[in-house]
Amino acid sequence: MKFAEALEVLKSGGAVRLSHWTGYWKMEDETIMMHCRDGSILDIRETEDVFYTLQNIASEEWEICELDPDVPLPLIPTMRFGEALRKAKAGLLIARLGWNGKGMAVAYQPGYPEGIPCNKNTSKTWHIPEGTLFKCRPYLQMRCTDGTYQMWLASQSDILADDWIITE
Repeated sequence: MKFAEALEVLKSGGAVRLSHWTGYWKMEDETIMMHCRDGSILDIRETEDVFYTLQNIASEEWEICELDPDVPLPLIPTMRFGEALRKAKAGLLIARLGWNGKGMAVAYQPGYPEGIPCNKNTSKTWHIPEGTLFKCRPYLQMRCTDGTYQMWLASQSDILADDWIITE
């Protein structure tokens, strides 16, 4: 649902969240309180990342929170990027809790150190004959929200974040 509908749920005393969140938002004392995955509760007026909060508000993936607000949130173990990268190299999929895209994940790909035959697209791009042995170094690959895949480079924010998780 859009945030306009979610706001009506909040005004009526309900709790809402985005589908990929562990936490939720709830109206308390005439303001929206953000109940976070780490157990902290923040007043929306004191958000540290206004752009991120506005991006969430603009989402159309709001849902009514079915969690009982009186039961503590399940804590999802998080890690820093270095540890997440080691997990990815071990074959696990990683993602950030701070990403607002449903289904996004990053995988380590070992590349093709011995080479593979160059396909038509690569041949055209690099001006090498199709079928030529094409060697590729290891890389990170992302699954995007629309189900497509792309090569991926971590941003400075991603590298410094401590909200990395193991995902599916």
